[in-house]
Amino acid sequence: MYFLKRLMALPPLLLLISLLAFLLVRIAPGGPFDKERKPASPEIERRLLERYHLNEPLWKQYMLYLKGLSRGDFGPSLKQRNHSVNDIIGQALPVSAALGISAFLFALGVGIPLGFYTAVWKGRWFELAGNSMALLFVCVPALVVGPLLVIVFAVQWKLFPVALWGDPLQFILPTVTLGIYFSGKVARLMSEGMVKTMHAPYLVTARAKGLSETRILWKHGFRIAVLPVVSYSGPLLADLLTGSFVVESLFQIPGMGVFVINSALNRDYLLIVGLVLIYAFLLLVLNLLVDVAYTWLDPRVRYKS
Repeated sequence: MYFLKRLMALPPLLLLISLLAFLLVRIAPGGPFDKERKPASPEIERRLLERYHLNEPLWKQYMLYLKGLSRGDFGPSLKQRNHSVNDIIGQALPVSAALGISAFLFALGVGIPLGFYTAVWKGRWFELAGNSMALLFVCVPALVVGPLLVIVFAVQWKLFPVALWGDPLQFILPTVTLGIYFSGKVARLMSEGMVKTMHAPYLVTARAKGLSETRILWKHGFRIAVLPVVSYSGPLLADLLTGSFVVESLFQIPGMGVFVINSALNRDYLLIVGLVLIYAFLLLVLNLLVDVAYTWLDPRVRYKS
């Protein structure tokens, strides 16, 4: 019942988000045609505004937008005249999703084992090494990591392509560049969760029963220790799926990140609202899946309907 209510709440939430996004971008100073050459006559300017309904009252513009949205139409792009918002999202979202999922898996694949063994081998040399690596991953931004990886692995050693997207080898450097920061965050969350869990009463009871330490930590401790990582995974995946301006710009990847920044700079109203709705939808759905994962990992968790 709880999850059914959450699902039923999605449409009203998305409607509210669309309203707020639409109003905020419309009341912001500037317009989509400010940087363009002035029209030859007021008549041309008037027709341009009529074409995109920008001469209508704001409430009417929003109602027209909702009418199109009910048909799955996000409207036209005000800057890229030959493309609709649907076209742009349809072309860019799969690219950003592929990069985001690969970076997400990289972050989990590196961060979870690193954080787990940092906590388990507390007091040994690996604790210092693991904490140092996680701190380094968090502190060094993608703007630094990307060029370094390109210089070493693409220019000097010629192991991977410098940029672009499509070939499997072209996935590797952008994936590492985007995922390395988040792997450090995951490692720190996993380590903290594991440290708290290792001395929990139910693990002490399992040790008293004679179970092996490996089985205790992996079968009983890991499921609870990973919960902070699961909580972080929902917003993280939503963020990664919608693109990274820095990484996509560095590697010339035609993803969503570039459109997010450019649409804001160019006041491309309908594209901004469309991208906000996509991000909000992913965030809400993924957070719901995180709650489902919680009940599976920890049977003690129960949500009130």
